[in-house]
Amino acid sequence: MSVWVREMSFYKRFFVLTSIIALQNLITFGVNLSDNLMLGGYSESALSGVAIANQIQFILQMLIMGVGEGVVIMSSRYWGAKDVQSIRAVSNIGMRIAAAIGLIMWGVVWLFPTGCLSLFTNDQSVIAAGVDYLRIICFSYFFFAMTNLLLASLRSVETVKVGFMVSVSTLLINIGLNYTLIYGHFGFPAMGVRGSATATLTARIIECFIVWVYLKAFDRKLRFKLRHFVAKIDFGLLKQYIKIGSPILMSNAVWGVAMATQTAILGHMGEAAIAANSVATTAFQIVSVVAYASASATAVIIGKTIGGGQIDSIKSYAKTLQLLYVIIGLGTGAVLFAAKDLIIGYYSISSDAKALALQFMTILSITSCGTAYQMPSLTGIVRSGGDTRFVLYNDFIFMWLVVLPASAACAFVFHLPPVPTFICLKSDQILKCFVAIVKVNRFRWIRIFEPVQNKIEA
Repeated sequence: MSVWVREMSFYKRFFVLTSIIALQNLITFGVNLSDNLMLGGYSESALSGVAIANQIQFILQMLIMGVGEGVVIMSSRYWGAKDVQSIRAVSNIGMRIAAAIGLIMWGVVWLFPTGCLSLFTNDQSVIAAGVDYLRIICFSYFFFAMTNLLLASLRSVETVKVGFMVSVSTLLINIGLNYTLIYGHFGFPAMGVRGSATATLTARIIECFIVWVYLKAFDRKLRFKLRHFVAKIDFGLLKQYIKIGSPILMSNAVWGVAMATQTAILGHMGEAAIAANSVATTAFQIVSVVAYASASATAVIIGKTIGGGQIDSIKSYAKTLQLLYVIIGLGTGAVLFAAKDLIIGYYSISSDAKALALQFMTILSITSCGTAYQMPSLTGIVRSGGDTRFVLYNDFIFMWLVVLPASAACAFVFHLPPVPTFICLKSDQILKCFVAIVKVNRFRWIRIFEPVQNKIEA
């Protein structure tokens, strides 16, 4: 068998899935970019306050993504085995967990907004702006959780266009309401950060409604009904989901808290560092959508291939995918480096913040090459292959035993400026590449879950 995949159907499926998911992610991050640009023109305190508040949203997003990835890994295999009933049962489990996370996060933020933000910065003007934002945006958490779990279920059966449509509607609504409510156009009062939060909350409610309408009126694969989400839980599948999904959820939680901790480290280095980090990471998220989409596409392809019993194809798929990741990474880094001056020109922030943002984006243009390879290799290939614990252990060791202690020492012990601290914070994106190369190419990550094995043998 050839080392590389020669079937054009493989490349077509990979690039179609990656392109649509990337466009969806691009528009999703465009919502954050529109908030940043409009609030950046309003005031630096508003931009920094919302950037800090969105770290809580990021933790929620990572947790919900963890729940959704567990659903995708299991459901894509059942999709390969043509078992729609089991996909519905897995989605029921995922929905209940996601809804619980959304409600818990809402309760914590609603009751303790100042305490939550104080973990990231001690700048009172930034905290005050962040509290105004959090008091409103926390009501979007439940809708966000439901929407993304349903989209994960649809993605597992290769239905991705609805996610793109949802993201487009969210972006248009958010931009229109941001323009209206932040600055007070068309007779509305100027609400500042509260206007931005109201715009995003409205967009989240509408996108959730759109997904439910699609499931009810247009979906022909899963044919979800409300009763599927209130049905009795299949405890056999629940046990399997916990075995597969809990390491993913824990890994995403570790990563989400770690990223928030990174922001907290920079947040205690001044308002300019907070604003610069917000600008640079938002720009990075925009240009790296293809890399992250490639991981999602990989999870569906690998999962469906294993579920369909085509184990012999996995090695050539993994080899070919790694080459594609390297090409994507080089392109991502080049685009970010070339666009950094253009991006910074759209922001009305201090000269110190602009200078830091340019330096941060230069660093990210290098580390993004590593991100584009190691992230889909580990979360796309290894995790969807069934070895869900490895990414948890790997992230914990690199982030909590290496990167964060070293970065905290840079900032608070040696009192280094933001740039070397930022380099330290992003160093794991290169270091993990060496681990990914060894792990993926040993091929010890392929696991056949018992229910799927039974269906393959049948």
